[in-house]
Amino acid sequence: MPKQISAARRTSMAGLLTAAALALGGCATYDVTAPADARADAPAAAVKAMDARLAAAREAKNGEGAGGKTGRTGGAEVDCRTAKCVALTFDAGPSEHTDRLLDILKREKVHATFFMLGAHHVDKRPAEVKRIDAEGHELANHTWSHRILTDIEPAAARREMSRVQDAVRRITGKTPKLMRPPQGRTDESVSAISKELGLAQVLWSVTAKDYATEDPALITKRVLEQTERDGIILLHDIYRGTVPAVPGILKELKRRGYTVVTVSQLLAPAKPQPGMVYRP
Repeated sequence: MPKQISAARRTSMAGLLTAAALALGGCATYDVTAPADARADAPAAAVKAMDARLAAAREAKNGEGAGGKTGRTGGAEVDCRTAKCVALTFDAGPSEHTDRLLDILKREKVHATFFMLGAHHVDKRPAEVKRIDAEGHELANHTWSHRILTDIEPAAARREMSRVQDAVRRITGKTPKLMRPPQGRTDESVSAISKELGLAQVLWSVTAKDYATEDPALITKRVLEQTERDGIILLHDIYRGTVPAVPGILKELKRRGYTVVTVSQLLAPAKPQPGMVYRP
């Protein structure tokens, strides 16, 4: 029997499936939900637990005054049910630009989700992977070699995802819970493999197409034009023009009242469900 889903989720699914059919030239079927729907459908126990963490965080902050601690991944101090949140994500690193990006994020007290590539990135830059984790950012999977998962056999798709899982776990002791399929291309088979591996799939609503320009001003303009509440911003920490754009993006987002969060913070009190596709 098909799984029951909310009306809001069915609407979101219909929109995504239409987009997928247009992009792929065929029909793709898989579960999909938007961040707001995920939060609304969170189990009562998860809601209660988050409310308790928020209350404890407020109490601790009041006790610490202006020197209170900032939120970390999964952050109890951020409540996107009430805050105007947007998730910041970076694909395809780490690279020679990642340390500079991490310096900026640390200075701005912002946490992001890093969808990392395995070959020539995770395997070549374990120090950056460790730093991403140590500074409270979210570790996520972007496959081993950026092969289009819908174009390869299921066994090959499983290797593309599982090799990153294994490599990140060896480096940090943690296993990613999120995966972004290359080019956003997924289907029922990819979703089933993701579910087996404990990976939720995360697409996006904002893209600067920073792979096609090195102009930080243009990257900034594109991001700000597209960003709305509950959005997921896609950038890459491998291109020369991207990291210089980040300070301006963050400054303007904050001026507009946005709280910049990780993907898991955006979904909380819900937890990412393996196999599910999340997209605003």
